[in-house]
Amino acid sequence: MPGTSTALDREWSVLLAACSAIPLQDKLLLLEPLLQQPIRWNVLFELADRHGTQPLLCQALTGLGPAVPAKEMLALKQAYQTNLHKSLLLSRELIRIVDCVTVLNLDVMPYKGPALAEVLYGDIALRKSGDIDLLIRAQDLAGVRDAVRDLGYIPHMSLSAAQERAYVKSGYEYAFDGAAGPNLLELQWAIQPRFYAVDFDMDGVFQRAVTITVVGRPMRTPALDDLFLVLSLHAAKHVWGRLVWLCDIARLMSCSDMNWERVGAQARELGIVRILRVTMLLTNRLLGAAIPAAAERSLPPEREAAALAEEVQMYVLSETTFNVESLSYFRLMMRLRELGADRRRFLRRLVLTPGLGEWNAIPLPPVLFPLYRLVRIARLAARVVRR
Repeated sequence: MPGTSTALDREWSVLLAACSAIPLQDKLLLLEPLLQQPIRWNVLFELADRHGTQPLLCQALTGLGPAVPAKEMLALKQAYQTNLHKSLLLSRELIRIVDCVTVLNLDVMPYKGPALAEVLYGDIALRKSGDIDLLIRAQDLAGVRDAVRDLGYIPHMSLSAAQERAYVKSGYEYAFDGAAGPNLLELQWAIQPRFYAVDFDMDGVFQRAVTITVVGRPMRTPALDDLFLVLSLHAAKHVWGRLVWLCDIARLMSCSDMNWERVGAQARELGIVRILRVTMLLTNRLLGAAIPAAAERSLPPEREAAALAEEVQMYVLSETTFNVESLSYFRLMMRLRELGADRRRFLRRLVLTPGLGEWNAIPLPPVLFPLYRLVRIARLAARVVRR
């Protein structure tokens, strides 16, 4: 794997202590000796910003008084307030969208952003929010898309009827710009693109949904066990590249009412036991989150997961960015699957599933649309040859 040579420095140690899955008073005991050494505050703040953990860093450092220089503490508190304002804006937009879509008898479920902050942190200010992610049913895409268009959201894509039918089967999201900024809204009818070969039961997620309150407005969100699966898959897709994703998992692992039996059954059915094991091991190693005994029984340890967690941990702590279109990335995604059948299915779908790149590369009339599989194979072959 690339990017495995960077050593753990003081700034990383401070950030991991601030985000650790322990009580706040214990965090302060960890942080005090660390802050007695020289800290590159600009490096620490950039690191926290990149990993989406500024609010947690601010919460931890606020209790340390003069150990943090006044100028740096002021900058951190200003960033905290900026995130709070963004979270309130997103919450307002989320309520506006949910209200609009509900009138049309269409289902939408937030599962990240302000909704996730409410579920896991009990405070929308403690998790950095970037956009609004809504789960929808695939058959409702046209209706929800038109509804948010009427609210002023502009989709990034303009697809033909044939392309949209294919994209609903192979893709998983539509992104929109809003008046408050670009990439403000994502509608998702699947957890990952189809080629990842994790055929998640979205109808079941909607059936098991629970009701929460976001800034006073009741709305539905996935149940905790579904949320654990969904967030673990999302983190794995991005090679666990942001610490905030592991902070979310740490909070879920500490929930006493988590249904670990159902998590294990779903993981075995989907062939993602190894992905969940790597996720829990990373959360344990980096944040000190205890792996519950029920999770150990439902998701038993395996040697391959431990080795992968070691590799990924070195990547997470490095300064490099994983190229998610590289051969090494696709090899890693295959290694994360414990079943040979799932690895073969991943490879087959990766090679044979055309998408936006193929449709944009060569315009074909609807009658020739099936030929895009050949275009996909040719483009992949060309990429391999160039390497």
